[in-house]
Amino acid sequence: MGLDIKNYWVLNIFGFEVWITETIVNTWIIMLILIILAIIVRVKLRSFKDIPTGLQNIIEAAIEFFDNFATGTLGEKLSYITPWYFMVFAFILSSSLFSVFGLRAPTADFATTLTLALASFVLMLFMGFKHQKGRYLKTFFEPHPIFFPLNLIGELAKPVSLSFRLFGNMLSGTIILTLYYSLTPIFVQIGIPSLLHAVFDVVFGALQTYIFVIISLMYVRNAADQ
Repeated sequence: MGLDIKNYWVLNIFGFEVWITETIVNTWIIMLILIILAIIVRVKLRSFKDIPTGLQNIIEAAIEFFDNFATGTLGEKLSYITPWYFMVFAFILSSSLFSVFGLRAPTADFATTLTLALASFVLMLFMGFKHQKGRYLKTFFEPHPIFFPLNLIGELAKPVSLSFRLFGNMLSGTIILTLYYSLTPIFVQIGIPSLLHAVFDVVFGALQTYIFVIISLMYVRNAADQ
C-alpha cells in the first residue's frame, strides 16, 4: 500500500491516451466480486424457504435492514430508488474492506468519490424536477431572484463537499497506514497492523459509507419534497 497511484497500462484510442490505473483495476475487481455475489444470491433465491435459515437469514436481514434505513430517510414515495443506493453502499463498503488485504481502496482516489457524488447530484436534480417540476427551479430564485447565484453555488457545493468528505477520510487512513509501514521495523508490524486495519478500514470505512449514503438520501428527499 502506498500514496502513489500506480499506472499499469496506457491505451491509445483514436489518438487519446487512456490510463488504466490502480484505481480502475481495483474498481473492476470489486465490481466483479459484487457481480459474482449477486449472481450467487440470485441463484439461491430459487431455493429460498418461507422460514429463512442460514445464508437466507443473513441475506434477508441485510436487505431488510438497508430497505428500512433507506425508506425511512427517503419516504415511501421515493423508495423505488433504494436499489441504486444499496449498490452505492455495497461498493463503498467493499472498497473500504479492500484495504484490509493491503490493496488501495478506490475511494482513496478523488476521481472515484467525485464520480459517486456527481451521480447522486444528477439523481437529486432529476428527482427534484420529476416530482416538483417548475417549483424545483423556482427554489433557485428564493427568497428573491438576487439570491440565485448564492443558491446555485450552494447546490454545486453539495457534490464537492460529499466527494471531499469521503475522499479525505479514506485517504487519511491510507496515509497513516503507509507511514506506519514505512517508519516501523518489520518485527513491530506483527499484529498491530491488524488492529489499525480494523479501525481505519472496517470501522471508519463503514462509518464513512453510512455518512455518504445518508447525506445523499437526504439531498434527494429534500429536492423532491421542496
